[in-house]
Amino acid sequence: MQRVFRKRRRFPFPMQQIGKRGLHSNVIEALKAATGTENISTTTAVREQHGKDESCHSCKPPDAVVWPQNVEQVSRMARICFENDVPIIPFGTSTGLEGGILALKGGVCFNLTKMDQIVELNTADFDVTVEPGVTRKGLNNYLRDSGLWFPVDPGADASLCGMAATSASGTNAVRYGTMRENVINLEVVLADGRIVHTAGKERRFRKTSAGYNMTNLFVGSEGTLGIITKTTLRLYGIPESMVSAVCSFPTVQAAMDCTVQILQSCIPIARIEFLDDVMVDACNRYSNLSYAVASTLFLEFHGTDRSVVEQVQATEDIVKANSGSDFTWAKDQETRNKLWQARHNAWYAARAIRPGCEGYSTDVCVPLSKLPEIIVTTKEDLVRSKLTGPIVGHVGDGNFHCLVMMDTQNEDEMTRIKEFTNRLARRALAMHGTCTGEHGIGLGKRQLLAEEIGAVGMKVMKDIKAVLDPKNIMNPGKVV
Repeated sequence: MQRVFRKRRRFPFPMQQIGKRGLHSNVIEALKAATGTENISTTTAVREQHGKDESCHSCKPPDAVVWPQNVEQVSRMARICFENDVPIIPFGTSTGLEGGILALKGGVCFNLTKMDQIVELNTADFDVTVEPGVTRKGLNNYLRDSGLWFPVDPGADASLCGMAATSASGTNAVRYGTMRENVINLEVVLADGRIVHTAGKERRFRKTSAGYNMTNLFVGSEGTLGIITKTTLRLYGIPESMVSAVCSFPTVQAAMDCTVQILQSCIPIARIEFLDDVMVDACNRYSNLSYAVASTLFLEFHGTDRSVVEQVQATEDIVKANSGSDFTWAKDQETRNKLWQARHNAWYAARAIRPGCEGYSTDVCVPLSKLPEIIVTTKEDLVRSKLTGPIVGHVGDGNFHCLVMMDTQNEDEMTRIKEFTNRLARRALAMHGTCTGEHGIGLGKRQLLAEEIGAVGMKVMKDIKAVLDPKNIMNPGKVV
């Protein structure tokens, strides 16, 4: 999203043949032959629908959109694009926040939503294999009667393969990990149409030390190395008991200290989310709630009935020691769903503070010991900068978002936002953190990525990109 603030950097790969003109009619006809006339569109409306995600980046439509039905069609069409130097942009549910699906150089958008099969469920082995059209909620609905669930929850009902492509996480990551920890195997179509299985075809082991970790190479690659057409995921047993609670604190520091102490006490908390006073007020208005307008933690406990009682008792002691309020409970499923839906709607609640304005979400992540300092400092920086930016975060793993509202027509405000976001990102880097915990690099954080991993790290990334995508047709202009 920060691309609105800085000039475009030159990409290190040759771009002479990419996106200079619309697609040649021969390419269109070849794509039609591969997937069927009814599964390709070049109309303006459809192309524009596929040139924008949830970010503030302006629409960059592809030259054509295709809807493959299976991996063989994806492979054939990738080969056509490779032979004709045509960019490829993988597309899932367009819920990204960093402009990852924008077709900067035109090309063909591969909409994978028609590949929506749950290929194989192994309840005894706690794993499932799905195609890219299967979403997080769709999978959990399918699993409902099996006693299993997939807990990675970024809020949006995103494509599971898209979640793998961006290394998504969310509110449950503190207990169950991110996509990086929960992807067992991937089927990927490379730029030239070859198909690779990153852990070996149909393999779904719990651990391995065989060769390079190709699976995690593609997790978080944001469509720049290949098209993910199948993913095998870890599943978990549905807990016997789930209880949610809300408590408020007199200061940001108190809430952050409480978070760190809960984790240091080895309480297996399932969710621990922070909302500052501005964010709580916005959520109250947007979701018709009545929580105290103060620094607040949303918590959730999973386990047996007895273990949940023990977790709650230990957490209450820590909350009281940090001047926290009594818990407001959400024990039945309907009440819990309302609470967490309000949390997931924080982005829209924040945008409702200033109707008509755009929003930009920062995404830094720092070591837990640095969390109180960076959030307190960020709040102070927002006040000094005269910016509206409610804060919400998955503080159990050190990740938080500042949802900055911006009037793109106000040059002074845009300058202040640019300076603020740069300070915040570099503050996180100085604390040994990262510029993005879960949203990805996309368009706007390429310079920050270079600062984060250094010149040698960037050279290695570019070398990997050049080997797997020698013509730079896979989602060009993103990440590296």
